[in-house]
Amino acid sequence: KMDVFKYIPTHIDYVGQAKAEKLYRAIITLFSIVGFVWGYIVQQFSQSVYILGAGFILAAILTLPPWPMYRRNPLNWQNPKKSEEK
Repeated sequence: KMDVFKYIPTHIDYVGQAKAEKLYRAIITLFSIVGFVWGYIVQQFSQSVYILGAGFILAAILTLPPWPMYRRNPLNWQNPKKSEEK
């Protein structure tokens, strides 16, 4: 039943984290500017909030799941060193 969740990847690499952060900031900034301008034009603050909310939802869909574009640069871990027993 719950074995399906074992095969869903849950990690992203450092480069992917940086990409997700840039994308999130760009989407939120763009939607906040558009929302402010549109709300000012129609004189409705609620329109600004709706547009910003739509931007938040879009940004969450694009950046929260570990999409394959965020997992292209995996870390190469070193092999553990053999410790000498004393």
